[in-house]
Amino acid sequence: MPEIELSTGTIAYRDSGGTGPVTVLLHGFMMDASLWDAVRGDLSADHRCIVPTLPLGAHRHAMRADADLSLPGIARLVAEFLERLDLRDVTLVGNDTGGALVQLLMADDAARVGRAVLISCDAFDNFPPGLTGKTLVLAGKLSPRLFSLFMRQMKLRTMRRLPLAFGWLTRRGDATTAAWIEPVTTQPEISRDTVRMLRAAAADTAVLQRAAERLPRFRRPALVVWASEDRVMPPEHGSRLAELLPHAILREIEDSYTLVPLDQPTQLAHAIREFTQQLSRHRPGDTTTA
Repeated sequence: MPEIELSTGTIAYRDSGGTGPVTVLLHGFMMDASLWDAVRGDLSADHRCIVPTLPLGAHRHAMRADADLSLPGIARLVAEFLERLDLRDVTLVGNDTGGALVQLLMADDAARVGRAVLISCDAFDNFPPGLTGKTLVLAGKLSPRLFSLFMRQMKLRTMRRLPLAFGWLTRRGDATTAAWIEPVTTQPEISRDTVRMLRAAAADTAVLQRAAERLPRFRRPALVVWASEDRVMPPEHGSRLAELLPHAILREIEDSYTLVPLDQPTQLAHAIREFTQQLSRHRPGDTTTA
């Protein structure tokens, strides 16, 4: 994968190339770019798909000791990433806590974001999200070494499938989630970053409630996609987000938990493609169709 040196450290990313609409896809806590492999493979036929691995616990390169690993800090890192790659009119897509990052950029009116896609994600007072997020934040009180030992339990499938781990996040993606555990259990510096990130999350649990107050100012097109069987991200949050955004479309995907890119990648890629193609049929800047 290509890498880029940003102000807080090195970020690896995947880039499908091509000349189609630029689509940047963001993952959540304890995940990496592989969350999007199937969706990226589908969309890359007519989109340029760029997927960074962010410092959210499954990254491979440690961040600098003074890096701001709070949620707003990582959102600023995403904005820097877009700028350094000179990406414009981006369709910014986020699932799980990746959707929280998208909301923060929407609330700050990021100039390079042309449209947004929120997929079963943290919102309002659901941060850290559900039993999984609250368990992670509680474990983040441990020292980095003890946190790494705690996470080694997740190498066992029976542990990963528990509701406090990935059991309520994905119905079909266990093989992918197994690989996400490796960095934090083998690289002490990644465990250090992860503990810092989780402690920052615990210190500001109202960050998305503040962001929600500014979301109505986002006047560009938005697509909200929610898993009908989500047990971590309340389905009513999808409706609330769609109502807050002036030019939003709401879509529901069945037979999926939170990680729709793993459970229903074909349906999700179709929804994103339909969204971007609908917009391309209208003049740039016209948001009245969404």
